[in-house]
Amino acid sequence: MNRQAPTLEDVAREAGVSRATVSRVVNGVRNVDPSIQELVRSAIERTGYTPNRAARALVTRRTGTVALIVSGAGDAFAGRVFADPFFGRVVNGALGYLRARAMQPVLLFAESEAARKQVVDYVRQGSADGALVVSVQPDDPLPDMLLSARVPTVLFARPARATPASCVDLDHYAGGRLAGEHLLARGCRRIAAISAPPDLRAGRERLAGFRDALARAGHDSPPVAEGVFTLDSGATAMATLLRDHPDVDGVFAANDLMAQGACQVLRELGRRIPEDVAVVGFDDSSIAVTCRPPLTTVRQPVEDMAAAMARMLGEQVKGTRTEPRTLVFEPELVVRESA
Repeated sequence: MNRQAPTLEDVAREAGVSRATVSRVVNGVRNVDPSIQELVRSAIERTGYTPNRAARALVTRRTGTVALIVSGAGDAFAGRVFADPFFGRVVNGALGYLRARAMQPVLLFAESEAARKQVVDYVRQGSADGALVVSVQPDDPLPDMLLSARVPTVLFARPARATPASCVDLDHYAGGRLAGEHLLARGCRRIAAISAPPDLRAGRERLAGFRDALARAGHDSPPVAEGVFTLDSGATAMATLLRDHPDVDGVFAANDLMAQGACQVLRELGRRIPEDVAVVGFDDSSIAVTCRPPLTTVRQPVEDMAAAMARMLGEQVKGTRTEPRTLVFEPELVVRESA
């Protein structure tokens, strides 16, 4: 004979409080004494009570679900997302925060105009309490679409144009400066860069910080080859730099994937890393550790940034802090074997 699932009444008896008090705790009502909340939570754990999400949503008007939206362009976009460790780090950071609060993320892709409309409709119709948005487009219309639909929204990285949305970001300029200063401190004097596309603000700022660090040391106009954040583009850019500037002895790549591509080309051409050419990446992703040799890189604390996104969204959903704000994280140089 199957045991009946525990009810609110069971929890109330176990905790020695009223059913209404248990209901307020389960539904996140804030005017419950903390000691009573702890009493009820302990009773919930002992009884094994599981709240009915559908019933809870009717009371709180919340689903306990957050839309984690990766917005970009092109048919191959989803494939790129799963190949790039950056996006996995965002998911892990958000997931750690959300799960601790009994919330679940739903991963959505918005790679076209039609997909963006579907995503906005999905969230606006009550399928999620809010949206965490990671965009790879400089002029992505999705954030404004979500805000116009009155969807609580937090962005990873400041948008190209003014948007009244909260976001987290990195001091990319400082990160580029750290990379340039480290290569100079190693004694590199013919230093080049593999940059990100110039339409991306983060890429422009990383390159500007790098250039300014070199300029202060009397190294103006370092050679630059452009990549697109992929391993292949980093390899192509490195080959171009060596063709046009064969005496290069230091390279800064705007992300770890491109730095890995650069290292592959250097090894194929018999250049020792870091003895002949020192290489610095950006992000401190899993690739930085598995690369040959392991990468010196500028750490972007992606997991912490994603957790902060989730926390900011939770504050919006609950109404405890609704004004738009930007939280900027500081980069850190992580020294390994490549430089």
